[in-house]
Amino acid sequence: MKSKNLRFGVIGSNFVADWFCDTVKITDGAVLAAVYSRTDERGHAFADKHGIPAVFTDMEAFLSSDIDAVYIASPNICHFPQAMDAVRHKKHVLVEKPACLNEEQFRTLLREAEENGVTVLEAMRPGHDPAVERAREAMGKIGTVRRAVFDFCQYSSRYDRYKQGEILNAFNPALGNAALMDIGVYAVHCCVMLFGRPESVYAKSVILPNGMEGMGTAFLTYPGMQAEITWSKITDSASPSVILGEGGAVLLGKLSTVESVTLVPRGGEAEDVTGERPENNMVYELTDFLAAVHGEADPAPWQENTALTLALMDEIRRQNAIVFPGE
Repeated sequence: MKSKNLRFGVIGSNFVADWFCDTVKITDGAVLAAVYSRTDERGHAFADKHGIPAVFTDMEAFLSSDIDAVYIASPNICHFPQAMDAVRHKKHVLVEKPACLNEEQFRTLLREAEENGVTVLEAMRPGHDPAVERAREAMGKIGTVRRAVFDFCQYSSRYDRYKQGEILNAFNPALGNAALMDIGVYAVHCCVMLFGRPESVYAKSVILPNGMEGMGTAFLTYPGMQAEITWSKITDSASPSVILGEGGAVLLGKLSTVESVTLVPRGGEAEDVTGERPENNMVYELTDFLAAVHGEADPAPWQENTALTLALMDEIRRQNAIVFPGE
């Protein structure tokens, strides 16, 4: 039985952290209690914006405060060390995608969480969105699946400045950034959720002059079927993701929000099977996290999807020599 609202401390003050704070405000069982920022000015600006009562610029003081859980939306390179620090302070952790830079880090984090009696979960929106389960149900109506294409290409708002010579965080590989980590992770995760571990993976990336991976494609084989995953921060997608069966197709809209699921029977008319959608599908990951913390849901299946996603991204990175500092 839930005894109190889960008191969240937030690490990060970017737009994703804004989304999370907005989600907490509309979700029963959670409250915003503190924010950590490297600068007092930015921390107070973020706290004022979201009505957060406490601001910290010292990580030890932040993690020693009376928060119950930490939401991490810092640069990718910081996810693992900050999550480990939080877990060792016996705080539950909801960490933005990618949860860690690689599978080994994530497995280590899970072991530490178990030893400290806390829950760790990746904030992967499609990983908790019922629209993906509707896609799975629709797959049962298109016969034997033979091919799938998971496409998530989104022209970054920072790319024009990169082309002008200004390297912002989003295009700085020293921070653990790559199109695969920032954008491709959604497509890989959706593929893993629906089809599991592939038999083989072949991938090729486009590397920008500063060493940042700008886009890539992976070809995966499964028994009797093939899958293609495409991702990019330097182009947009022009078509939905698609699962092709002998008896029709299932189309998925933008993978981060799974904004639409369409069933197209062979020779028949398209049917929207998306169901009702919230304005912000982060509510699903937060609700599941709360359930896991309170022992009302088993986090293991979600954690295994994250681990397998990271394992596949490890292989894609290995094939394309994408290495981050400290690995």
